[in-house]
Amino acid sequence: MARILIVGGSGFIGRHVMAALRAAGHDVDAPGRRELDLARVDEAGLWPLLAGTDCIVNCAGLVAGAGMDDVHNRGVAALLKAAEAAGVQRLIHISALGASADGGTRYYRTKGAGEEVFRVYAGVVPEACVLRPSLVIGRGGASTAILSALAALPLRPLIGEGRVQPIHIADFAALTVELVEAAGPLPRFLDVTGPRPMDIDAVAAALGRWLGLKRRPSVRMPAFLLKAMAAFGGLVPRSPLNRETLAMLRRGNTASAEGVTRILGRPPRTLADALAADPAYEADRQAARLYFLRPVLRISLSLMWIVTGLVSFGLYPLEKSYALMAQIGLAGLPADAALYGAAVLDTLLGVLLLIRWRPVAVGAAQLALMAAFTLLATRLPAEYWLHPFAPLVKNLPIAAATLAMMAMEDRHVR
Repeated sequence: MARILIVGGSGFIGRHVMAALRAAGHDVDAPGRRELDLARVDEAGLWPLLAGTDCIVNCAGLVAGAGMDDVHNRGVAALLKAAEAAGVQRLIHISALGASADGGTRYYRTKGAGEEVFRVYAGVVPEACVLRPSLVIGRGGASTAILSALAALPLRPLIGEGRVQPIHIADFAALTVELVEAAGPLPRFLDVTGPRPMDIDAVAAALGRWLGLKRRPSVRMPAFLLKAMAAFGGLVPRSPLNRETLAMLRRGNTASAEGVTRILGRPPRTLADALAADPAYEADRQAARLYFLRPVLRISLSLMWIVTGLVSFGLYPLEKSYALMAQIGLAGLPADAALYGAAVLDTLLGVLLLIRWRPVAVGAAQLALMAAFTLLATRLPAEYWLHPFAPLVKNLPIAAATLAMMAMEDRHVR
């Protein structure tokens, strides 16, 4: 039994690797990002975490954001130096197939810089192996989520472009266990791929079959629309679709699976076979169907609150607003405070939700405000409740939509 430290253990690959290593009987520690963040930690800060560690598995990585170089390059250098000082004997680092100093995207370039760190510090850790995966598919992966969502659309868009060689996360995790337990020397660099190349559309179609979805008509997505979606995705934090990921999809990445076959003692499974061994459930289908609706729901709710606030500032005739408040017993200064205070709160909450600032907390505040408004509205004449357009009764579906938004936006993880 080895004592293993996983860096980036809360991510997609990290969680699966941790589960596989624990199932194999190893003592695994996977600190959360608050305890171990390669973007911020230095060599001295890593030493206490590495004491007594036999092997490090570095799964930390970012697909976008300003911290990529810190995590993929400088953080890797600090990790290697600290591993040397702590006497760690084995380190497995996850890079990317296509990583190089002159890679076509910042992701590839920073991953390539991280690989160069291993060349510069060769021998610092007696046994070090850099894994270079193509596309890793499996439940919980960002790429899997967006491709499943594309497969679940009523009209499936075809992206085409480059070819990838997907490997299922279960095979990737099994490969990592073999490398941790290997008695002999490890390969310095190892391309990690599935058995055969596929284009992105074929991967999405395979995921659609895994989800048990009915066959859907497809349409070729124009390049300009794909670029526009990637540009918009770049504005959304943690979006798996942005200019970087689009460029990587267009480039593609394939390599021989001989190394994986040799270490596993068998060929990696085809994507269809691997998915069949891990059946999809209704929760997977629901997640795929709701993927693109989640931001739509949040943005539409935020715009409703912003427009409501702006209307209350005077776009709706003020005399009518004051007449309405008079019917619930508010006049003079209290009426001014209620009108403009509510307008400020509505607008502020709408803006905060639009920029995705703590959406769960903002949603709770919106529900509280709606409850207060509804309570005050009980003092209005019955005609407001029985109006054909149901302006007050609509609070019920809006509250339900807000609760659904809060559930979908709750991303609290360790």
